[in-house]
Amino acid sequence: MIFDEQRFFKAARRDLFSGRLNTAQVSGMTALIAGWRALTDTDDPRRLAYCLATAFHETGGRMQPVRETFAPSDRAAMLRLERAYAAGRLPQVRTPYWRLDAEGKCWFGRGLVQITHKRNYERLSAAIGVDLVADPGRAMELDVAVRILVIGMRDGLFSGVTLADAFGRDMADWTGARRIVNGRDRAALVAGHGRAFLAAMTGP
Repeated sequence: MIFDEQRFFKAARRDLFSGRLNTAQVSGMTALIAGWRALTDTDDPRRLAYCLATAFHETGGRMQPVRETFAPSDRAAMLRLERAYAAGRLPQVRTPYWRLDAEGKCWFGRGLVQITHKRNYERLSAAIGVDLVADPGRAMELDVAVRILVIGMRDGLFSGVTLADAFGRDMADWTGARRIVNGRDRAALVAGHGRAFLAAMTGP
């Protein structure tokens, strides 16, 4: 997929990043675009746009791998999640997945898209060829995080829903595409981001 990247970054800066882009944001998007080109064989710009939109949403616009709660360290992430759980702000959680297991590892969300629980780290390890179980912190490496996001969304490894299920020859389900990662959570918001990234790639 070829497009004018200089124009893309100019439009993205204006429409998605409030007029300013830093080096980390540019490098993150550049890595994601390169990863998409290397790991897929489709020219559908809508699918790449939705991957960019997902990373934009999941990282709070940082476009770099983050820990759940945007914590600066593993310990800080665990503390923030523990406090939220104790305060009743995580009613959907039955078993606190961020607590250290018998091997001293924790399985909170990391990356450009948040993978949580050991079973999901195991699934993504097998898919991307990187042992995230031996070292879950590797999901914080940009190249690894790109592989997790692109392969996970391409192959439906997060929910069973794939990019092809949302974006086909005669179909573009921007809102429903959120099911690829996280049900209907902020679906309309992420859809809007996806359309904006698409316009940045394909617009005049």
